[in-house]
Amino acid sequence: MITSWQLDPYALVLVLVLGGLYAWGVARVVRRGERWPVARGAAFAVIGLGAIVVATMSGLAVYDHVLFWPAAVQNIVLDLIGPLGLALGDPLSLAARALPPEGRAARRLQGAISGRVLRVLTFPLVSTALVFASEMLIYFTPYFETALRRDALHELMYLQLLVVGTLFVLPMLTRQDLLPSWCGHPLRAAFIFVDGIVDALPGLVVMTSGTLVAGGWYAAQDRPWGPSLERDQFIGGGAMMTIAELVGLPFIIAVFVEWVRAERLKTAELDARLDRELEHHPAPQTSTPTTAPEPQLTRPWWETDQGIVGERFRNGG
Repeated sequence: MITSWQLDPYALVLVLVLGGLYAWGVARVVRRGERWPVARGAAFAVIGLGAIVVATMSGLAVYDHVLFWPAAVQNIVLDLIGPLGLALGDPLSLAARALPPEGRAARRLQGAISGRVLRVLTFPLVSTALVFASEMLIYFTPYFETALRRDALHELMYLQLLVVGTLFVLPMLTRQDLLPSWCGHPLRAAFIFVDGIVDALPGLVVMTSGTLVAGGWYAAQDRPWGPSLERDQFIGGGAMMTIAELVGLPFIIAVFVEWVRAERLKTAELDARLDRELEHHPAPQTSTPTTAPEPQLTRPWWETDQGIVGERFRNGG
């Protein structure tokens, strides 16, 4: 399982195209004297493209036609881990910075980002439903067994898992402009929590199902080694559920870290605004009945809040 690898030409082409375009975008940005975060490039290459390579060319791909559990792990890697890495690389922002602003490609990209179709597909409830429907369609219809018999359909299934997973992850981590203005960090965290539960459901259903997934195909392999068909499916469903939960936890942590950063930035901007206003409107020395009233300055919320929290802030704790 560890040492067996095979070449998947379609996946290799996809990895080379995505990696080449990303490297071209980084080179364009750096050539203009700007910086692109190294961590984003590493996440795109190692987690995103690396997950595609592992899922389609490692021992998981070698044994996915013989055992169910490698195929289940393979699919969940493409559905969750690969999209997570690609989204952390923030390819849309990189493309927007790398393309000439007045060019046709930049206008098309901006039109697609601001278009209704992409916004509907990336809305959390819609994308979560798409991920769930995609998994259920694969495992509880003839789709999966047919894909095992036809290589072209199998490659299409890989692409489906990758695209559907990316639709949910992308706006949550990097492209908040795809979400409605009212979808702030608290709601995003709630959506991710719900999505983590939904992502685990297919694995739970597969693990406890009394019907074998692609049972006709795997029974025909007639292997004298490894677990029984029922045990194989139980292991695969458990692996799906475990990986879904393990990916969900750092996902939520990443959103909370971004939430803290956004609040710090907002606080710094408010402090800078208050300082600027105090510089332009110094405190008056004396006041006479004929003196015009001083303009009202923006005051911190705790100085005007009449509730218990504001009172505690004003009293120093």
